[in-house]
Amino acid sequence: MKPPTPTDPADWNAYLAEGNARQARKRVAADVLIRDSAGRFLLVEPTYKPGWDLPGGMAEANEAPHDAARRELHEELGLEVELGALLVVDWVPSHGPWDDQLSFIFDGGTLDEQTVAMLRPRDDELAEVMFVPAEKAARLLRERLSRRFDAAVSQLGTGYPAYLSDGRPGRTR
Repeated sequence: MKPPTPTDPADWNAYLAEGNARQARKRVAADVLIRDSAGRFLLVEPTYKPGWDLPGGMAEANEAPHDAARRELHEELGLEVELGALLVVDWVPSHGPWDDQLSFIFDGGTLDEQTVAMLRPRDDELAEVMFVPAEKAARLLRERLSRRFDAAVSQLGTGYPAYLSDGRPGRTR
């Protein structure tokens, strides 16, 4: 049987929807590099997993990564930040019970001293926040995230993002 054509919109859309339902879905994470006036980086301590993390989180269905990052900052920290450049896109392979995902890191800029002084967790997903130098952040973050963080820091001010595969430089050609 021949597939329908766009000349029959109802059959064509049903045909496309069937193909769409069989395609892979990716989880999407969106984090943000935020600095204080001393150039230290914001880390957050989640309550639902061990260790430190970058602010941000998982995108909801049909939510753009940029919007997910802004939403998570608002929900968890009460921050309204104008996000800057995309710094990193990292393909993360499946691990443990998790399927693969795409992880984004955006530049969140520098917070003023008043905002930093008032910064605290705003929901039960975070226990603590702190600003640390890049070297300390790299030691506190899980290995894969630490590599992603280092890549993001190196992209600040370059005007273009890094593409990573499991936290390591990926192929772009």
